[in-house]
This record gives sequence, structure tokens and C-alpha cells, in this order.
Amino acid sequence: MTAPIRENLSGLDLRAEIERLRKERNAVILAHYYQKPEIQDLADFVGDSLELSRKAAETDAEVIAFCGVKFMAETAKILSPEKIVILPDMDAGCSLEDSCPPEQFKRFREQHPDHIALTYINCSAAVKALSDIIVTSSSAETIISQIPPEQKIIFGPDRHLGGYMNRKFGRDMLLWPGVCIVHEAFSETELLKLKAQHPDAPVAAHPECPPHIVDHADYVGSTSGILQFAKSFPGDTLIVATEPHIIHQMEKALPEKNFIGAPGADGNCNCNICPYMALNTMEKLYLALRDLQPRIEMDEELRLAARRSLDRMLEMASGTVGKGDVGVPGVG
Repeated sequence: MTAPIRENLSGLDLRAEIERLRKERNAVILAHYYQKPEIQDLADFVGDSLELSRKAAETDAEVIAFCGVKFMAETAKILSPEKIVILPDMDAGCSLEDSCPPEQFKRFREQHPDHIALTYINCSAAVKALSDIIVTSSSAETIISQIPPEQKIIFGPDRHLGGYMNRKFGRDMLLWPGVCIVHEAFSETELLKLKAQHPDAPVAAHPECPPHIVDHADYVGSTSGILQFAKSFPGDTLIVATEPHIIHQMEKALPEKNFIGAPGADGNCNCNICPYMALNTMEKLYLALRDLQPRIEMDEELRLAARRSLDRMLEMASGTVGKGDVGVPGVG
């Protein structure tokens, strides 16, 4: 567990101190779209997890401060083993990662030796090492379309993304039963009420959403894909069915348009804020840069095994990288 902040930081200009430490540490700050706006606004890059890690690898930074969740910081370490990778709060996990313990996934694979494993990037480095190909929400379609129909596939850990791909391609992939607690929280009843109030507004949904939400969507895609759709749709109002902090980037890019977060079962968006992403704060980012802790450490054998499945994805889906998983420049 990450220790609570016991220091009194109330007198510090946290933004100024973070800027000072960014330069002193030769650090690059990454922020996922689901981070709080104040963190997004000071990051060098804002985007989806894989592309953030790839952008950081291309820099000459010695330190990567990843404001996201643990599996994302692990991916950064996989791609940049020579860099120090810090995560403001090591308890920032992911319900999809939690749903797929490596030892259980290994046993599951052994029970189905004629299946290859396509694994969503929202998983631990250990599960990546047990997988054949990693996929992202934007590259999954491109990769699945290249695999012969007779080849049996295990898809994990997100059963909703896997189910969406099964329906779209007429596949029968064996699905690991994990879900994202954020996207699982959306209410079909409340979404239909919202659509009735805004009949001309399209719905953009992440494929981690369950079928009863995806079926009402006009666009289904990755977080970055939803942002691109927001920039291209012709209307002035968009209903957004993913973690609501992405709306901050939409409002910055398109202040003339209206973006409405799809509601949860209680009729508002509070239950759709990722509790893991919310663990990262300005205070914790400052301390992480100051102390270079908490730090992601990884055994080299594990790193290389996980890297193989990531490289296989990049080989098969290079055309999708920088499109559906694109990062956008921040202020740094």
C-alpha cells in the first residue's frame, strides 16, 4: 500500500515545484485522458496508455512520471528499461488487471493449448508475458482481421471488448470474464432518457462498455478515437460513454460544442469516475518527482517476454498506432 501523505504541503506552489523538478530530473510527465484536468494541463503528453509510453521512449528524458495506473507505467518500463519510471500512487491499479491474476491465466492457457492468446493491454506485465499478441481498443480489429477464422483464440481480460469483436467479426473467441468497473457502471435506462432529451446528439462509446450501451452508440472506439470523433461530427452536442475526464480535452479543443457524460445508474456521472485514476494527485506527483518513488522495477526476463507480445502487436497493427491510440501534446 502507498503510505498516506503526512507532510504539510499546503504552503507549496505545487505547479511551480513540479516544473522545477521536471527540469532538475530531466523528466517527462505523462497523463492519461482519465486524469484530473489539473494534471492533464501540466503534462508533456496527454493520451492513451500505449502511445504515451511510445512517446516517452522517443524522448531523451531520464525519468518518466506516468500519471495513470500501474499497468501503464509497467508498459513504459517495458519500452524504456533504461529510464526511471515513477507512478504517483502505486495503489493506482485497474479492475481489468485485478480480474486476471497471472497464475490463473497461465492455468487457463494450459487448459486450451490449441488457442492463441490475444490480450488487451489493460493487464499486468506478467500476463503480457503469457500472451501471444497484445491489442489495444483501436488495434484489436486490425489484428483479429489478420488471424485465420479457424484459429482458436482466447481474448482477455475484457469480456465486453472481446464480445464486441466476436459480434463484429462473427468469431467465437473464448472470453476471460473481466470487466472495467467504470464502463460497467453506465445505465441503459438513463442513457435512453438522455437521448430523448437530446434527440439529435450522437453517442460515442468505448468498446469496454457492455452491449446494452454499445448498441445505442453511433461511434464505438478507443478514448483517442472518441476524441477524434468529437472533432469531426457535424452537430453541436455529443453524449460520451467513457470516463468523463476525457471531456476536459474535448472542451479545450472544441469550446463551441456541448459534451455530456453518459449517466450511471444513479442518473449522474459520479460512479463513472475511475477510482484508480483519481488516486493520482498533484501532491503525490510532486513527491514522486522529488523522491523518485514509487518506482516501477521489473525483472529483465519478464520485461523481454512482455515486450515480445507488444512487438507482435506493433508488427501487425502499425497502421493503427498514432491514430486510435494517439497522444496529444501538453503544455510541457
